Amino acid sequence: MSRRALSVPARSPSSEPARASESLTALAERLQLPVARSSDGRLTVEVVTPLPTDRGTFDVRLFRFADLPGDHLALSVGDLSGDAPLLVRIHSECMTGEVLASQRCECAQQLAFALREIQAEGRGMVIYLRQEGRGIGLLNKLRAYSLQAQGADTVDANRLLGLPDDTRSYDAAASLLKLLGVSQVRLMTNNPAKTQALTDLGITVTDRLGVLVASNPLAARYLKTKRDRMSHDVPAVLQLVGGTGSGR
Repeated sequence: MSRRALSVPARSPSSEPARASESLTALAERLQLPVARSSDGRLTVEVVTPLPTDRGTFDVRLFRFADLPGDHLALSVGDLSGDAPLLVRIHSECMTGEVLASQRCECAQQLAFALREIQAEGRGMVIYLRQEGRGIGLLNKLRAYSLQAQGADTVDANRLLGLPDDTRSYDAAASLLKLLGVSQVRLMTNNPAKTQALTDLGITVTDRLGVLVASNPLAARYLKTKRDRMSHDVPAVLQLVGGTGSGR
């Protein structure tokens, strides 16, 4: 073996940290740029990172959509590619339920259910859209709560405020799925309108899976209204008060 082959460049004790620092600097620069963009330019995925939680580790994507303000999230598990329909939940933000533990709805329980399901499946995605209060926003939602406290149901409260029953859009979710190459889903929802909306946007829904979670007596009227006036698949209210509910 030649002397040249045996020659090893001298290495200072600080050279490894220096290389690591250079690598992190390069990564930090790349993180300033979008990860992916839809062909029409309306949707951008800004960052993808692993997120360990008490329900397991998820790949989290933060994305933005031109027609729906806010930073939206997609939490996924496993390989999203392939022809098999992907287990998906499209979930709208509910600060009162998910952060403040409101007893007026079961949104927090539905979100937890969906995250558990995709972990158990080993492959799936929860798309979290910033559409508080079925799209009317937090301020109007709390105004509607004031009317509900005086006896109005969730539909009438919105109408008394001059607001739609449900103004949510799922274009952002469909755009993200298409960008990720997902054309078929098994959709976790009790809302047939959500299934139809996704179908109209070009995503094939091969199956609709009910989201049944524990509820409470305070949410019973809300759930009854969603069943009777918004066509959600919700079990009888007597069952809901006993502890079974379904969702948003």
